[in-house]
Amino acid sequence: MELNDLVERARALASHGGRRILGIAGAPGAGKSTLAEGIADALGDRAVLVTMDGFHLANSVLESLGRRDRKGAPDTFDVRGYVVLLTRIASQPADSEDVVYAPVFDRELDASIGSAIPVHGDVPLVITEGNYLLLDSGGWGGVRPLLDEAWFLAPPEDVRVERLIRRHERFGLDHESARAWALGTDQRNADLVATTSASADLVITLADAPAAPCGVAASAEDRFR
Repeated sequence: MELNDLVERARALASHGGRRILGIAGAPGAGKSTLAEGIADALGDRAVLVTMDGFHLANSVLESLGRRDRKGAPDTFDVRGYVVLLTRIASQPADSEDVVYAPVFDRELDASIGSAIPVHGDVPLVITEGNYLLLDSGGWGGVRPLLDEAWFLAPPEDVRVERLIRRHERFGLDHESARAWALGTDQRNADLVATTSASADLVITLADAPAAPCGVAASAEDRFR
C-alpha cells in the first residue's frame, strides 16, 4: 500500500456521510505527523488535523509532579481533556455554527498552544495522531471507541530510532543526549505503544508509505516524524 492508497482510503472515509475520525498511532519517531499532515493536505477542506501532542502537560506542571524527565509517557498528557475534545468533535453537527478549537504542540517552544486549530462542523474528516490512541489503560481507553478507523504506523526499528535521534538534535540536544533520550524515555514509551497495534484496523510499514505522490513535500531524511 502506497501513500496514494492511504489518501484514497481516507477520502473514502470522509465520503461516508457525517463526521468521521481517523486515528493514526505509532511509537515516537514512527512518522505519524508527516503521514497525517500529508493526508490532510491532500484532502484539503475535507479534512482537518488535530494532534494528541496538543495535550502535553506544561513543563512546569511536569516538574511539580516529578515527571519532567519522562515527558512523552502516557501520564504526562491531559488524556481526559483529549477524550473530551474528541467527544465534542465526534458529536459536532455538520450544520453547526459552533467551532470546536483544538490545541497544538509547538516543538520549538516545547509547549502546547491552546485553541490553535479550528474544527468546523462541515469538515467531514478529522484526523488525529499520537502515540497512545490505542492504549487501553490510564484513561486512554476512551480514545479508541471514538475513532471510526485506526491505523498503526510501524517502520523498521532502526529507521525509527535514527530518525528520532535526528529530530532531538534538530531541537537542540547534542548527539549523545539525543541518543540517550531516544534509547531511554522514548524507547520505554515505544515498547508500550508496540503492544497496542492489534487494536488497529490497518498496520502500515515504512515500505508501505513512500513519500512521493499527492504533492506531499518531504525530504528523504525527514519523510516521517
